[in-house]
Amino acid sequence: MELSEVLPKYWYNIVPDLPRPLPPPRDPKGAEFSRIELLNKIMPKEVLRQQFTTERFVKIPEDVRDRYLQIGRPTPLMRAKRLEEYLDTPAKIYFKFEGATPTGSHKINTAIPQAYFAYEEGVDHVVTETGAGQWGTAVALAASMYGLRSTIFMVKVSYEHKPMRRVIMQLYGGQVYPSPSDKTNFGRKILSENPSNTGSLGIAMSEAIEYALEHGYRYLVGSVLDVVLLHQSVIGLEAMNQFSAIGEEPDVLVGCVGGGSNFAGFTYPFIGAKIGSRYIAVGSAEVPKFSKGEYRYDFPDTAGLLPMVKMLTLGKDYVPPSIYAGGLRYHGVAPTLSLLLEDKVVEWREYSEREIFEAAKIFAETQGIVPAPESAHAIKAVIDLAREAKKNKERITIAFNLSGHGLLDLTNYQDMMVRYS
Repeated sequence: MELSEVLPKYWYNIVPDLPRPLPPPRDPKGAEFSRIELLNKIMPKEVLRQQFTTERFVKIPEDVRDRYLQIGRPTPLMRAKRLEEYLDTPAKIYFKFEGATPTGSHKINTAIPQAYFAYEEGVDHVVTETGAGQWGTAVALAASMYGLRSTIFMVKVSYEHKPMRRVIMQLYGGQVYPSPSDKTNFGRKILSENPSNTGSLGIAMSEAIEYALEHGYRYLVGSVLDVVLLHQSVIGLEAMNQFSAIGEEPDVLVGCVGGGSNFAGFTYPFIGAKIGSRYIAVGSAEVPKFSKGEYRYDFPDTAGLLPMVKMLTLGKDYVPPSIYAGGLRYHGVAPTLSLLLEDKVVEWREYSEREIFEAAKIFAETQGIVPAPESAHAIKAVIDLAREAKKNKERITIAFNLSGHGLLDLTNYQDMMVRYS
């Protein structure tokens, strides 16, 4: 099968296939300004249109498809045979390797189209936030592809602990600031209250939005919103074509969840096509959104500049611990995924740092790939499922999204080795 045949021509939108209507975004009571109108000022118009579309399939522009091919799409669907042998399981294990892109993660899948739509509008500068650095790296690269400048607000704890991510963004031409910063009114307010604040994705998001508004730039969003999940569906659509080519279908699909984009991008096309019997979202026990979050209206960002959405949330003011997996330190879950979790279409599991370290080590030793700490949560769930299959003598096929490699997370792994080896 030709690469261009595996790469889809349309993105998939799960909204029309949800078990019930998605609660709409809204402004808080007594709002002093319309946050939905604010989106018109900061987001590229086509990105905003796609955010609210009810179309099941949205055409991928040919220029974006060309860029996808240039950065290594379609990514490999691989069988983890040595992991299967190590676990002595009757289960087959496959993984979609999103670490095979230049930026090392799935984030580039939405950065490219958002940068493209900004470029088409005549914009010359884009702004965003980043937690662990994968999204910021993707935006910096995508912006450079279209000759745009980029500014990235990076959660301070990651800015300090992941200098290599910062260097890559700068090599791609990005201007990177630690968040909370002195570059925005909101950042200065946070620092005045607590100068040692380590930051959060919600704070960085608020700073990026304020900065974009102040300078007339465009804001690119990396997770949670429906448009991001739409673009990420390229992962699952490719995987469906790849499974079809080998005459297989997965029974169980697994992915880790920060905001929900990589899990949704991988599983939503399968959920929509009714392929598979179980879909398992995996989170961090240290940021317990699944077990302790509430399903209610909340702000995606800490300053409350964006419209409120109904989602599973720990609260916009939640300050997560400085954990190993920066990409999972977000307070909420994407609205569509929150609804699917609430309606029990999607299951969840949460794992601790020690558990995911052991899973990552097993995967690295058997498959030779060092996974991102975020992806190691999915691996831990897969290992548990494979062991359950052995116990129950089930010949099932498990597939998971390896959302990124961990080659720039080695200092985090080094710390875990000291603690747990």
